[in-house]
Amino acid sequence: MAIMLRVNPTRMELTRLKKRLAIARRGHKLLKDKQDELMKKFLDLVKRNKELREKVEGMLMKVHENFLIARAVMSSESLEGALMFPKQSISLDVSSQNVMSVSVPVFNYNLSSTYESDIYPYGFASTSGELDAAIGTLSEALPFMLELAQMEKSSQLLAQEIERTRRRVNALEYVLIPQLTETIKYITMKLEENERGNLVRLMKVKDMMIEEARKSAHSR
Repeated sequence: MAIMLRVNPTRMELTRLKKRLAIARRGHKLLKDKQDELMKKFLDLVKRNKELREKVEGMLMKVHENFLIARAVMSSESLEGALMFPKQSISLDVSSQNVMSVSVPVFNYNLSSTYESDIYPYGFASTSGELDAAIGTLSEALPFMLELAQMEKSSQLLAQEIERTRRRVNALEYVLIPQLTETIKYITMKLEENERGNLVRLMKVKDMMIEEARKSAHSR
């Protein structure tokens, strides 16, 4: 049984609590709908996040394998010298978008280089094909890595909002609405009891008046 609110059992208080209960029920429905929609968005993000993670991990595994082979066939000095002066630079622009009142990040990047199609910061005479493959795969993986970072952060923020919304829904469903319902029931019973008591007193007064009138008539 829910704990009742401490209020005076009056008609004014009853009217106020009924309005408050109606608002609480409407708020509960809105929050429940929001929670369901957040869960739908979250599950879509998790599905896409899983696909991206598998893709990125597969690409990075290939990069790692190619780098290991490149290290085996090239000297450390040659490998470090080949990668010392990159031809491309990247700038990242972070904005946000609103998803069900949650501000999630949006990553946009720009690549700048002397030659747009040239991603290799070295000549091919003294390097191995495996190093070329590693650099090429890294270049291909970059957009997916940024999208993965965006998806993971968005999933984290949505999960936090889902938890906050769930607590509010539970507070309304299991605490406030039962309290208001029990308190309204209590006040209604009290008012009905008072009305019955007043009715009984009125009937007694009426009987006393009738008895007084009868006695007066007999005395005449």
